Amino acid sequence: MAEQEQNCLPQVLVLGTPPPGFSILRSQYSHKFHFLSFFKPSELSLHQFLASHHRCDPSSILAILCGAQDPVAGEVLRLLPSLGVVVTTSAGTNHIDLAECRRRGILVAGAGGAYSEDVADVAVGLLIDVFRKISAANRCFLMKSRMQFTPGDLLLGSKVGGKRVGIIGLGSIGLKTAKRLEAFGCIITYHSRNRKPSIPYPFYPNILDLALASDALVLCCALNEQTKHIVNKEVMVALGKEGIIVNVGRGGLIDEEEMVKCLVGGEIGGAGLDVYENEPLVPQELFDLDNVVLYPHSAAFTSESIVGVVEVVVQNLEAFFSNKSLVTPPTDRGMCSAFSSS
Repeated sequence: MAEQEQNCLPQVLVLGTPPPGFSILRSQYSHKFHFLSFFKPSELSLHQFLASHHRCDPSSILAILCGAQDPVAGEVLRLLPSLGVVVTTSAGTNHIDLAECRRRGILVAGAGGAYSEDVADVAVGLLIDVFRKISAANRCFLMKSRMQFTPGDLLLGSKVGGKRVGIIGLGSIGLKTAKRLEAFGCIITYHSRNRKPSIPYPFYPNILDLALASDALVLCCALNEQTKHIVNKEVMVALGKEGIIVNVGRGGLIDEEEMVKCLVGGEIGGAGLDVYENEPLVPQELFDLDNVVLYPHSAAFTSESIVGVVEVVVQNLEAFFSNKSLVTPPTDRGMCSAFSSS
């Protein structure tokens, strides 16, 4: 009887690695959805998995659930002729073939603002850490006994208050980052695809002009064709030898190869990074630099945010299977705004 009841539930194909909060989803919502887990590594291809699953007719799968690390490419979508929605536990959607989704009329739902507060916290933390050399000083202190540490060993950082911070992408994360930095006395400016009339901060339509007017750049935008390598060598040179870069968006927003050269060569002052262009690979040179703070692409994750994203996923799935509007659809006409929070 239990198996018959499960067969009547809406089927949700869970792809790749278990997305954040999936253990909560499975334990608390298996009475509402039948989760079909195709996790990596697997000896089977998705096509083979679907063919071998005795209760899994590809035409019966209407929803996909995935995380940021798991590409949902066109060939995946084409295996599911009745697919109606892709729900991702990430705020960004650059891992999903949005063009194919548009062509097929497949809806896409992200995490919305579930992570915004936590990512903004880490953005500010990275900026403070790089300017004040907190991690570098900690490493220096640990290399010596407490009694041997002298004022001559101090790594002098730079004052945070009064710094000119240019934010790239003033969506939910960018705006929350700006509000936090305002409390430190920072001077906020921003670059976005369009000026936001309700925002009081000075707007720079040109990224180079923003860099020239900033002591630090904080990247909070989505990654797509328009924003890939939005921070290139020219922008870094404009930022200058004392300038720092903080990236809590996506690794591909920065020309990482050029950034490494600029950091090693002293053409920029430092970087605080939560994301990397070729994840999970991180350039080896970055590990040896005292002016770089590395975070393992986990700015979004706190115990509170995981609970929050589970709620958002459930609300989107319930809305879809009830023929209602999604709770967190992509943010603009193009399905994914170039400068929304990521």
